[in-house]
Formats: sequence, structure tokens, C-alpha cells
Amino acid sequence: MIPIEKDAIDGPSALEILARVTARMGEPDRAIAALQKLLPVPYAGGAGNIPLTPALLRLDPMFDPRFQKLCEEKQP
Repeated sequence: MIPIEKDAIDGPSALEILARVTARMGEPDRAIAALQKLLPVPYAGGAGNIPLTPALLRLDPMFDPRFQKLCEEKQP
């Protein structure tokens, strides 16, 4: 995976995929860590070219209630 710091174009999309895969695989701590890094970064979007935002995170059934705290936190 290319980090955001080295690739501002594709890095966030890869991080979103990592968050989705780890959430699906039952590793919420890794998914939350990825999302905490991803949500404050503006990017073109991963799945469907739509960037993941706190509002979309609330609606996405992949992310269960454990992820709702990320939606409530104010992003810098």
C-alpha cells in the first residue's frame, strides 16, 4: 500500500480499501485506525469515486455501530 504522504492521489483510496477490508474481516481496531487517518483528508474517492465522509460512514452498512464515534468527532 502506498501511504498518503507519498501518493496524495491513490494513497487515500488504498487506505479506504484497507479500512473496508479490515472492517469486513472483523478487525475493527485496524479499520478505525485507517479511518481516523482517512476522514480528515480530501480525496477523489475510492469505491465508486465517492470519498468516504462521516455522513457516508453513518449510512454504510459495512461499518457497524463501533464506527459511529468517528462520525461524531469533529475533524480538523
